[in-house]
Amino acid sequence: MISQDSIEALKARLDIVDVVGSYIELKKAGGNFKAPCPFHDEKSPSFVVSPQKQIYHCFGCGAGGDAVKFVMEYEKLNYPEALEKLADSYNFTLSYTDNKHNKPRSQVMDKLNEWYQTLLTKNQTAFSYLQERGIYESSIEKFGIGYAPDSNATLNFIRSQQFSIKEAVDMGVVGYNEERNQTYARFIERITFPIFSANGSIVGFGGRTITGHQAKYVNSPETAFFNKSRLLYAYHLAKQSLHKKQEIIITEGYLDVIMLHQAGFDNAVATLGTALTHEHLPLLRKGSPRIVMAYDGDKAGRAAALKASKLLSASGFNGGVVVFGGGVDPADMVKEGRVEELSSMFREAKPFIEFVLDEILSLYNLKDPKAKESCMQEGIAYLKTLSPILQEEYKTYLASRLGGLGVSPSLLKLNAQTNTNRQYAPQQANSAHRDMWELSLIKTILEKPQYIEHILDVIDPTLLQFHSHEFSLALQNKTDAPEVMAIMVDESIVSLKDEDALNAELITFLTKHYERELKKISIASNISFEQKAFYIRKFRGKIAKLKRGELVSLSD
Repeated sequence: MISQDSIEALKARLDIVDVVGSYIELKKAGGNFKAPCPFHDEKSPSFVVSPQKQIYHCFGCGAGGDAVKFVMEYEKLNYPEALEKLADSYNFTLSYTDNKHNKPRSQVMDKLNEWYQTLLTKNQTAFSYLQERGIYESSIEKFGIGYAPDSNATLNFIRSQQFSIKEAVDMGVVGYNEERNQTYARFIERITFPIFSANGSIVGFGGRTITGHQAKYVNSPETAFFNKSRLLYAYHLAKQSLHKKQEIIITEGYLDVIMLHQAGFDNAVATLGTALTHEHLPLLRKGSPRIVMAYDGDKAGRAAALKASKLLSASGFNGGVVVFGGGVDPADMVKEGRVEELSSMFREAKPFIEFVLDEILSLYNLKDPKAKESCMQEGIAYLKTLSPILQEEYKTYLASRLGGLGVSPSLLKLNAQTNTNRQYAPQQANSAHRDMWELSLIKTILEKPQYIEHILDVIDPTLLQFHSHEFSLALQNKTDAPEVMAIMVDESIVSLKDEDALNAELITFLTKHYERELKKISIASNISFEQKAFYIRKFRGKIAKLKRGELVSLSD
């Protein structure tokens, strides 16, 4: 294979304008170059090449990347073939490595999982716990459930199998304490649930305590193989069924999944101790299944269901939400034999859009005209994330539920900026979701990463109303994402020039944000007086500091 040093040396010689210009005609447009996109038919040029960023991006079809990616796409070549073609064009000699030097992936996790499984049968406390929860022995075997002993036993086992401790650290099953210069097993006296990739390789573990550890559940840390935001528990077991049934059930926990599989719902999976994210979406799109979110009815569960429903509906997914009340979850219902009831609940899941609008409506006292207006504005902001057809369809739904007191759908202006409380309105009329202030902040992060920590002290992605996804991508330095490339090559988006300008903009933004939060909490009807008083004091304190010219951190 081609050595990485050689690849980087070649890329340093390439010029994006020269490479792309050797295939298509480019015309100067400000600091960039434009052309009709070679990857889809279009009348007006939307294909932009940035010599400053050394990338291309099409605002029409989303294609984008660097010079190597362009050659791959245009010539229909794989990565090594494109590198070799460019090297030949630039009279550059590539160097290669011998494949035998590439180490195979460590088998430490597979061996450890086999050992954990044998230990489960010998630990009566752990085994009895699973039986009490209604889990069959066949399910214990199917899901590879095991038991992790004390730390020393695990470390000794790893060494006895001729694995190095470094391998175990790299795979996430062993941790290292730098202060004490000491290694330790990450799973101690816990029932273990192996986590598999979509293709069936073990990439991590989940562990439940049975000896009273403070954290009831823990997961493996992020590794080169394990990214909890891209994985779903038991997807490798559910994928065949979900393609056949054209439906996937997403729950909050391992036991819910295991019990649902026992009851015949073998298309059930779970998120891994994290909310559903944009990174899960490529996995969920496979087979285009209907998605059922099965979440607990407590405050945290409803909040997670609301966030997931907003994400899925805005991304065009079909499906709905089932919220379990009374402290009961899917695992409990299976154990109680309420399988038919579960099946009916999944069939009748509340559609995502209706669920989001109903949750928004529940946050306000609709007998108060001002609260009703705020509720309407929040509902409109959400509807704007949907397609034009769905916007029109559901504005009637929203109007009909705003108290039934003569609110006409015609009052819900979806094509104009109706939220007069917002300081920074989108500056392009043809894009309802384009907010230039937020885009400028994102471009500042991309161009001046030295300000990232300073920005994150006072803002997190959830505070952005229109571009939180792009903000998150920028923080992760995912410059190859189409959304980020579009911001990088857009000359109408200007980054903030220095720290003083940044601070002034942040103070203005945060003042408006906390004033809105104060207004919302003042009219909220679903929280106690003590909670309301606490948040009112908190937000007033933040606003006072901001008006004195002081930035306030998220933890204040």
